[in-house]
Amino acid sequence: MGALGVVYGDIGTSPLYTLQACFSAPNSFALSPANIIGILSLILWTLTITVTLKYITFVLRADNRGEGGILALLALLRPASPGAGGEGRRSHHLLLACGFFGATLLYGDGMITPAISVLSAIQGLDVVTPTLNRYIIPATVVVLVALFSIQKRGTGKISQWFGPVMLLWFLVLALSGLGEILRHPLILLSLNPLAGLLFLFGHRLVGFLVLGAVILAVTGAEALYADLGHFGRSPIRLAWLAAVFPALLCNYLGQGALLLHDPSAVSAPLYHLVPHWALIPTVILATAATIIASQSIISGSFSLMGQSIRLNQTPRMRIVQTSRDEKGRIYIPTLNWLLMIGTIGLVLVFQTANHLAGAYGVAISTLMWITTIFLMLLARRRWEWSIPKTVAILGGFLLVDSAFWLSTLTKIPDGGWFPLLISLLLFGMMEIWATGRQELIQRLQAHTEPLVTFLAHLVEEPPIRIPGTAVYFTAPNLGIPPTLGHQLTHLKTLHEHVILLTILTQEVPVVHAAQRLEIEALGQGFYRVLVHFGFMQAQNIPAALQLGATEFGLPVQPETVTYFIGRESLIIPEQISVASRFFRRIFAFLSRNASRATDFYEIPADQVIELGLRISLDRASPGSI
Repeated sequence: MGALGVVYGDIGTSPLYTLQACFSAPNSFALSPANIIGILSLILWTLTITVTLKYITFVLRADNRGEGGILALLALLRPASPGAGGEGRRSHHLLLACGFFGATLLYGDGMITPAISVLSAIQGLDVVTPTLNRYIIPATVVVLVALFSIQKRGTGKISQWFGPVMLLWFLVLALSGLGEILRHPLILLSLNPLAGLLFLFGHRLVGFLVLGAVILAVTGAEALYADLGHFGRSPIRLAWLAAVFPALLCNYLGQGALLLHDPSAVSAPLYHLVPHWALIPTVILATAATIIASQSIISGSFSLMGQSIRLNQTPRMRIVQTSRDEKGRIYIPTLNWLLMIGTIGLVLVFQTANHLAGAYGVAISTLMWITTIFLMLLARRRWEWSIPKTVAILGGFLLVDSAFWLSTLTKIPDGGWFPLLISLLLFGMMEIWATGRQELIQRLQAHTEPLVTFLAHLVEEPPIRIPGTAVYFTAPNLGIPPTLGHQLTHLKTLHEHVILLTILTQEVPVVHAAQRLEIEALGQGFYRVLVHFGFMQAQNIPAALQLGATEFGLPVQPETVTYFIGRESLIIPEQISVASRFFRRIFAFLSRNASRATDFYEIPADQVIELGLRISLDRASPGSI
């Protein structure tokens, strides 16, 4: 029931607009029986091939310790270290770029899904009576504002209703379609895949372009994989095969049967399937279903951004845990309001679900294509499939995905540019952030004293040691943190116990407590502590230190420890090139506006001392601190 409510909200509401979009696009087709049966055959077999065969049968097998999603798949493919040669490094970087670009595509989808779903549901008011048409846009905006406003409170209490509501929705889809199928059984000809192929080859290029609308039927398929860790493989498969797939087949067939005898119903075929007395309840139920679909994609966006932040691919943002029982339930305020502004902006600009359909599908078809490529690489590297077996089984999916991807490219001028622009902007930000952080670490390394040398100096000139424990954050192999050097230089004192703390985010979803810490005693009261987290875990440093004190005898009391944190002030020299200065200014802006380390690592603010560091980002010199 949980999988039914969360996983299938998006794909379950696609009957609201898919068939309508196929016949409303530019160069649309006449509503003849042959065209209706042919296009419907393409929709049904797209559901069968893409969802049932590709995702349900194969993609769900590619789990990273039970977790799914494009980043989990990327983690399975990444080697422990890139190849030593230039070609190995280039292929490693290309793999990373494709994986993270694929992840950013979901954010564009996260804006379009609530917009098109809620708008298409509320457009049912126009079927009830045309006089309500002027209230569609305001009502949609009100629903969206309410949807994004409740995110900060969490959805734990209302999520228990997601499953029952979606079950009722799928029952309505199935029953409303069955009646039309029984009245017009000719539509069952669309179950023959040859009907779809004959349509494609008969209409050639124009027929090929309709695939850009057909893909709307499977836009929620990626959620099957992304939500793998929340529900497990069996519930997701069972919900699809026992409820979702049969209901979708019945409803699409019913819509097609309706169009065979009433072509005018193409404006809203799903709503014309139900009796007039049931229209308003159906609109209400459809709105509830689209809110659930939107909630699923919003929650997925929060989860994905959280993973990206913990992998240091994105600047730190404030992450709020909305549930004590489920670690995966998080809320990111900055992302929430950006999604709301983008979603409402789409509704106001495009006005109708038909127009929004032009923007929909480009991002998800690209992500599906990347997923198939990664799956083929995984089959070769991890599953040890032969090349003929990989091509024979998975090559067909790549061919189908490529056809859909090429067809959606024609939608770019009609709005498909929007999700691609969002993805490119986010991907560019991630690249600038990751590159800038690496360069910053290199600058720090150029001005830090090696640990062995520092400890030797302490023996020769011992400073005043004061009681207590101090924690200094440091990158791997950095040596002595600049904050420690500053303290010793200016205050001439050192704590009795000093912990050099390095946080490492592993490319696995969860690192269990037994593998959380690596502790090395360095002498003279110094300890190097490596803290390992999975990319799905909250990074609570006081809790990790408490574990070290309890299990490993680390001399620390988390409630009294003092944390020294560096606050970098980045200097951008004027003598570097304009392009380099531009990118460094973006990095400096991101760094200034990143969430404070005390909030992100759940460190009590009254136990923190911040030390300012002025760092020059001049590529031509080692830099200055």
